[in-house]
Amino acid sequence: MSAPSSTSVAPEHSSLITRRRWVRGAVAGLLAAALVLGVGQLVAVFIDPASSPFFVLGATMVDHTPHTLKDAAIRRFGSNDKLALFISMSVVMALGAALAGIVERRRPLGSVLLVLLGGVTVFAALQRPTATVWFVLPTVAGIAAGIVALRLLIAGTPSLRTPEPADMTRRRFLVSAVSAGALAVVTVEAARWLGAHLRDVVADRARFLVPKPLRSAPAVPPDAQPQVAGLTSFITPDDRFYRVDTALQLPALTSGDWRLRIHGMTDRTVELDFDSLRRHTAVERILTLTCVSNEVGGELAGTARWLGYPLADLLADAGAHADADMLLSRSIDGFTAGTPLSAVLDGRDALLAIGMNGAPLPIAHGYPARLLVPGLYGYVSATKWVVDLEVTRFDRASAYWTDRGWAARAPIKTASRIDVPAAFATVPAGAVTVAGVAWAQQRGIAGVEVQVDDQPWQPATLASEYSIDTWRQWTWQWTAVPGTHTLRVRATDRTGQLQAEQRTPPFPSGSTGWHNRVVSVR
Repeated sequence: MSAPSSTSVAPEHSSLITRRRWVRGAVAGLLAAALVLGVGQLVAVFIDPASSPFFVLGATMVDHTPHTLKDAAIRRFGSNDKLALFISMSVVMALGAALAGIVERRRPLGSVLLVLLGGVTVFAALQRPTATVWFVLPTVAGIAAGIVALRLLIAGTPSLRTPEPADMTRRRFLVSAVSAGALAVVTVEAARWLGAHLRDVVADRARFLVPKPLRSAPAVPPDAQPQVAGLTSFITPDDRFYRVDTALQLPALTSGDWRLRIHGMTDRTVELDFDSLRRHTAVERILTLTCVSNEVGGELAGTARWLGYPLADLLADAGAHADADMLLSRSIDGFTAGTPLSAVLDGRDALLAIGMNGAPLPIAHGYPARLLVPGLYGYVSATKWVVDLEVTRFDRASAYWTDRGWAARAPIKTASRIDVPAAFATVPAGAVTVAGVAWAQQRGIAGVEVQVDDQPWQPATLASEYSIDTWRQWTWQWTAVPGTHTLRVRATDRTGQLQAEQRTPPFPSGSTGWHNRVVSVR
C-alpha cells in the first residue's frame, strides 16, 4: 500500500479549514470596509466633510427615500431618525463587506465589488449640491486603501493545499488583521480630531456673544401655563426641541466664516457677515415651530424664545422687486426652502435667528444663523445654517422638498393634542384633569373641545393666549366613571375654522384629524 500524499487533507480537517477561511474572509472584508470609510473620512476633512463616502451614501439615501418611508421613520424614531439610518446603513455595509471578503478568497471578486461600490459613490458624490471635482478624492483614496488591505488580509488566510503548520498562517492573518484594524481606528480618530480643530464650531459657539435686543419678548404669564403634571411646558428646552432636517452630520460653520448673500430679483446684491449684521436692530420673539411631518397627536412642535433680525429689514436693504413672490433660502449643506415672499413682508415676525432661549443657537438647530417664518411649516420657512437668500418666483425656482412632491406653499393647519392622561393610562374614578396644547400660528386658537366616547362635546378651559404665533394650553375637568373610554380633542381657530376631522397623512401639506386617547378608569 502506498503512503498517503503529503498534500492530502482529512475531510474533517478540510471542513475546519473551510470554515476558518469563511470567517477570516468575512473579517478581512469588514476590516477593509472600515479602512475605506476611515481613510475616506480623513481625506474629506481637508476637502469638505460632506464628501466622505459614508455621508455621501447616507445623504443620497435621504434624498431618494420615498416620502412614505421618510414619514414612517420620523413617526417611529422622531429626532433619532438619523441614528436609525446610520445603524441601518452600517448593518448593510457590514453584510456587504463580509460578502466581499468571502468571495475574495478564490479570485479578486471582492476587490471588484469595492471598485463598483466606489464608482457608485463617486457618482453620488458629484451629485451633492455643494460638490466640486475634489469630492471624488475621499472615495478613491478609501477604496484604494480598502483593496490593498483586503488583498493582504486574504493572503493570510489558510489554504486547503497549504495547511497551517506551526500556526504560521494564523499568525500572519492575525498580524495583518490587527494592523488593518489599528489603521482604521487611527484614521477615524485622526479625522475626528482634525475636523474638530480645523472647524472648532463648539468653541466658536462658546465665544459667541448674543446681542441684547432692543426690546425683549414679554414674559410668559403664569396663567399661560396651567400647573398640570405631564402637560407640555410652554417653553420647550433646547434638548427637548424636535430636530428634523436632512443633515446627516452637523455643518461645522463658524461665526467668522459665516456669510449671508441676498440677491436675485433685487436692486442690489447684499452680503452680510456678523459685523455688518449687528448694525441692524435685534429683536426677541417667542414663537412656536411645527414640522410638516408631525402626525396627529405628534410631538414635532415646540416653542422657544428666539433672538434675531427681522427678515423684512434685511430684504429692504437689497430692494426686492415687486413681481417677486418667493424667497429661496439655501443652507451651507445645499438644502433649499422656498418661502412665500408675502409671508416675510406682511408684518409677521419673520426672523434671521441667531439665538434660542437666551443663548446662541444650538449647532443642531442652525448655529450660527437660521430662518424662522411663523405660520408656515418648517420645510418652507426654517432653513438652518442659512447662507444664501435669493429673491425669485415660484414659476422660476423650486426647493428641496417641493422637488419631491410636497406642497410649495405650506400654511400650518389647526391642530390640537391630548397630553394628559397618557395613552392607555389607568386613572381612578372621579375628578380627572384632561390637558393638552393646540396651535394655529398666525390665526390663534379661539376654542378647544373635548369628547368622551360618543357623548356631546364639552368646552375646555383655555389658558391665556401669549400670541397668535404660539401654541395655547388647555384643560378640562372630567368626572370619570369606571370602564374603558376614548377621549377626543378638537380646536377652532380665530377665523372660526374648526379643525378638520378626517385623518390625512402629512404628505403633501400636513396631517389633519382629531387626536384621541384610550384610557381605563378603575
